[in-house]
Amino acid sequence: MKERLNYKQNILIGSLLFGLFFGAGNLIFPVKMGQAAGNNMPLATIGFLITGVGLPVLGIIASALSESESLYDMGRPVSSLYSIVFTCLLYLTIGPLFAIPRTATVAFEVGMHPFIGEENLKLGLFIFSFIFFALTLYFSLRPGRILDWVGRYLTPVFLVLLSILLIATFVKPMGQISPYPPQGDYIAKPLFTGLLDGYNTMDALASLAFAIIIISNIKKFGIKDSRSVAIETCKSGLVGVIGMAVIYASLAYMGATSLGSLGSAENGGIILSMVSNHYFGSVGKVLLAAIVGIACLKTSIGLITSCSEMFSTMFPKTISYKKYAVVFTIFSFIIANFGLNNIIQLSIPVLMFLYPLAITLIVLSLLAPFIHKQRDIYKWTTGFTIVAAIPDFCKALPEAMGGNMVVKQIVKFAHLYLPGFDYGFGWIVPAFCGFLIGLIIWGVRAKKA
Repeated sequence: MKERLNYKQNILIGSLLFGLFFGAGNLIFPVKMGQAAGNNMPLATIGFLITGVGLPVLGIIASALSESESLYDMGRPVSSLYSIVFTCLLYLTIGPLFAIPRTATVAFEVGMHPFIGEENLKLGLFIFSFIFFALTLYFSLRPGRILDWVGRYLTPVFLVLLSILLIATFVKPMGQISPYPPQGDYIAKPLFTGLLDGYNTMDALASLAFAIIIISNIKKFGIKDSRSVAIETCKSGLVGVIGMAVIYASLAYMGATSLGSLGSAENGGIILSMVSNHYFGSVGKVLLAAIVGIACLKTSIGLITSCSEMFSTMFPKTISYKKYAVVFTIFSFIIANFGLNNIIQLSIPVLMFLYPLAITLIVLSLLAPFIHKQRDIYKWTTGFTIVAAIPDFCKALPEAMGGNMVVKQIVKFAHLYLPGFDYGFGWIVPAFCGFLIGLIIWGVRAKKA
């Protein structure tokens, strides 16, 4: 039995990992963060890297260490019902409800919008998203070749194109970072705001879905032992981590320096368009369209593949993988035509609720070799986290829904009694308390036995 991958295989798996993760939000959010953080950009970037890079890789390693075949398997120690509900919520969030439609809308906003008049935007989005999802479906219906398409071809092409733009940013900066003061929450808490910005990539959630793709491809190379799979995942993950960290930091720098020549913009997509036009004119628009198109297409393929595989595995008696792929693609196409800003606005409250549950599940899975997937620990930790995540969900609701009296009272209570709530991390202390209670109960039961 093979115990380790060779150098080329590690690079290939790392390229696949990077390719699956680096998509729509990974391009637009760090650029916008760089502009808003101003001279606090370095601290904000550190926070962004922790949740945008560190957590996703930990999620895949956790899946391998816990010897879980899927997200459903990872969550089962809590309860079968919880595992089904959480798995469905997470996959629908990173799938047809938010993340997959976002890949098409970002590709359109950044790559195609500059070429289309305002009066034709809706029709343009409809036609573009139809072609985009037709390509996604074509590749998703052939999941066995995802390593070749994403790892061997799309990711290298994407990196070459993006490097051209990033190198120009460093060789001939648009301005300096130091003169520009931070805005909003980046003034007093840039690190914590950067941590929350990393949520928007949805990569930590996606890691729990992509884990099955990464691990299965490692096993295809002959690695079967769970410990060896975890080690090779770490080694390959290092390739993806370095790649993502360098590009995130470069994009944040791009955003911060762009203020000197371009001024501020509503979102990262517009900033990228302005930057590419600044350096390369009309050719820059074509370059950016290619960069964003490839980035979003490869992520869309990975997400459709993961969602379809998971639902066909969980509910094998309903419909097949191919039918799920078709349904999710059509639904994503419909949602995409509501527009990018609406998708981002509605996704944030859901992310604020799901992220604490995903993070605690990752931590528990990393500890699986020591706590042996003990049910009391999983149940108490998750139970306390669910309760504490509800105020974060309420706080992030759009103004129209957040004005409800019940919602206001929940948020007010959390402000008063949940440490860290103002920073977006009010769930940490309750989760730790739940973990300790579960640990004590486990210890008492072990003594009685």
